[in-house]
Amino acid sequence: MAGRTTHKKREWTFYVLAAFFVLFVIFLYGPMFSIYVLSFQGPNAGLTFPMQGFSLHWFAALFGQARTGDIGGAFGRSIPLAIIVLSLTVVISVSAGLAFRRRFLGSSPLFYIAVASLIVPGLVLSIGIGQGFTALGLRTAWWSSALGAHLSWTLPFGLLIMFAVLARFNPALEEAARDQGATNVQVLRYVVIPILLPGIIAVALFGFTLSYDEFPRSWVTAGTKNTLPLEIWTMVTNITSPALYALATVTTALSFIIIGVSLGAIAMIQRRRSGQVKRKPAGG
Repeated sequence: MAGRTTHKKREWTFYVLAAFFVLFVIFLYGPMFSIYVLSFQGPNAGLTFPMQGFSLHWFAALFGQARTGDIGGAFGRSIPLAIIVLSLTVVISVSAGLAFRRRFLGSSPLFYIAVASLIVPGLVLSIGIGQGFTALGLRTAWWSSALGAHLSWTLPFGLLIMFAVLARFNPALEEAARDQGATNVQVLRYVVIPILLPGIIAVALFGFTLSYDEFPRSWVTAGTKNTLPLEIWTMVTNITSPALYALATVTTALSFIIIGVSLGAIAMIQRRRSGQVKRKPAGG
């Protein structure tokens, strides 16, 4: 009898937790899905339900002759900026991760300085960089001051990821490669990088996505040409049409494509490694 009562209590607890989780998911993603649906309304639509027709009118309005805002230009700045940030974040994070495997003079202060930007408000950092460029007589732009501001946000995450990945890296693999006559460059190219590749892809994904949607650190540092988050903010203050929803749908779709490609690449690498392990001879 006691066992049956305990079983019923467990079932009741499971259903309560399941219902809570469903409500949480609805609360989290419901507004997003409503925006995606409303972005497919007709030309005479408003910003709220019920929908008025179904078309791709507002997507065409983003880039057509009657476009609202400089969406094409904002994409043309945000994507190259995110790619540059991605590249620099990967190179610096991997190099620093390899260097920090051994302690050196000033390694601890350097680490804390590198991650300190995580606790600095992005807007304050943006204002500081903008004022610094002004004091030096330099012009702020997305490819200079904004690039530095974004790196202050992406590099700490890249470093922490690489530290976690390298903590599980076995140095004996490098020693074995050197015993076979491999040079340091060959060890890095054929041993270290292939093993670290899933972590490197994760760093690249963080670098791209954090830069692509960064607003506070771009506010003062981007100069006279807006990045995509700044352009969206400008549209929010000036435009009241479903074009905003269409833009949200486009940017979200792009983000999901990038995440899907990154996860697919990691899965492919893991599958290839599993296949190599299975084909390896028992005495190898």
